[in-house]
Amino acid sequence: MAPDGTPPIADYAARKKVPQALIVETALASFLSPDGPERLEAALARRLDRMTRQLERMERRVTISNESLAVFVRFWLTSTPPLPDAALAAAQSKGRERYDGFVEAVGRRLARGTTLDDEVRLDVGSEAERHDT
Repeated sequence: MAPDGTPPIADYAARKKVPQALIVETALASFLSPDGPERLEAALARRLDRMTRQLERMERRVTISNESLAVFVRFWLTSTPPLPDAALAAAQSKGRERYDGFVEAVGRRLARGTTLDDEVRLDVGSEAERHDT
């Protein structure tokens, strides 16, 4: 049912501005058509291809995110000296403060719609332009 309580066919007919009988007749003709299975298979193949491309893009983005995190963690672990016990409490307090700032910054970026993927594409495009000139 549509949100206003009308049956789906009635809602569809109203949106398309055609009689409900024409929709039913067309649907039956399509269903009983000898080439119906081939058209359905072609439509499903197109949809599967589109989903495959979406998954490949998602996999690429996850790989970039994982590698970025790994590089950062390796750099941080190899360049940050251990703290003396006397400075540990102050460092933990400052760490919580910085983390809160980090979470707020991520929230602002997500609200703006800016992503790392967008920035990487811009940076790579700018780098390519510099080498082309």
